[in-house]
Amino acid sequence: HTNQSQGLQFYPLNQILFWYMVITIILLTWIGARPVETPYILTGQILTVLYFSYYILNPIISKFWDNLLNN
Repeated sequence: HTNQSQGLQFYPLNQILFWYMVITIILLTWIGARPVETPYILTGQILTVLYFSYYILNPIISKFWDNLLNN
């Protein structure tokens, strides 16, 4: 078994990202119930970018944190 990944409690930056993701999902749910109008369209697009950026940032920050702790 060569996986050095640990639970979320060992990655404080990823804990922050987790709650950022929870808030983003709640806001996306709320914005999805709004009518398709000017302020809600842009808000939905920004929240969508934030939602998918989580999946890009999470493994990068995990690797960074592992490298920081192993050195």
